[in-house]
Amino acid sequence: MAEKLLEIKNLKQHFNVGKSNMVKAVDGITFDIYKGETLGLVGESGCGKSTTGRTIIRLYNATDGQVLFNGENVHGKKSNNQLKAFNRKMQMIFQDPYASLNPRMTVADIIAEGIDIHGLAKSKTERMERVYELLETVGLNKEHANRYPHEFSGGQRQRIGIARALAVEPEFIIADEPISALDVSIQAQVVNLMKKLQREKGLTYLFIAHDLSMVKYISDRIGVMYFGKLVELTTAEELYSNPLHPYTQSLLSAIPLPDPESERTRQRKTYDPAVHQYSADDKVEMREVRPGHFVYCSEKEFAQYQKEYKS
Repeated sequence: MAEKLLEIKNLKQHFNVGKSNMVKAVDGITFDIYKGETLGLVGESGCGKSTTGRTIIRLYNATDGQVLFNGENVHGKKSNNQLKAFNRKMQMIFQDPYASLNPRMTVADIIAEGIDIHGLAKSKTERMERVYELLETVGLNKEHANRYPHEFSGGQRQRIGIARALAVEPEFIIADEPISALDVSIQAQVVNLMKKLQREKGLTYLFIAHDLSMVKYISDRIGVMYFGKLVELTTAEELYSNPLHPYTQSLLSAIPLPDPESERTRQRKTYDPAVHQYSADDKVEMREVRPGHFVYCSEKEFAQYQKEYKS
């Protein structure tokens, strides 16, 4: 069995809004990520998937729960040196390639920022050689090193963001909707680049997105989030062929098909949260309906899902 790289245990991220309101952006989710895999995390805007990624990497301090990276608690008390070592192992690719790059820095300085912080180059020559190597790795060339972000297209900027993340040789990368701001023609190029880098460098990804067709293409397993809860988790193939939770079914039914006739006639499923209101007596939790396929449900729903599987 593959080795666990990341363990998320009952993770919560709550924000106070005003004096009396609280937003439960992430509300008690549990899942594991194994070395070398890509776990896709999907859901509509505002469901908490990006907040999950930012809490894992410690951009937000967790309200409750644990994030274990190689068995070590990410949110425990840490010295500056420990934080530095952690930041080298885990990196993030941000959603907006326009806002995530400093417009006043050259591409060389943007990519080399992590190299400088962690002292990974012994000389200026070695530093630039490493920058050139990273640019070539992501499909750019060394002539781009002295240019500024505004001189590049969106796809090229995202490649620069990927090069920056790779500069410190991380084990784990959180990709927070890395293709949502790009043209459709460029999205596949960036995803193919990420898959290639994963094979070559043995990387592990948390791939956060709302484009379900692209998530299936890159992910080994997929988790579906709804209003701060993880409602379904299984392999990509299983999720698309046999979705169980009604919210997952509604998401998948919204994916457009490249057939005008089918699009005109097929019925889309809508999810009504009112149907899934639980009482205080209902024990609602993630349950394993079949090996590797988890669904957030009550005991009664669990029995129904198992019945659906058998039929």
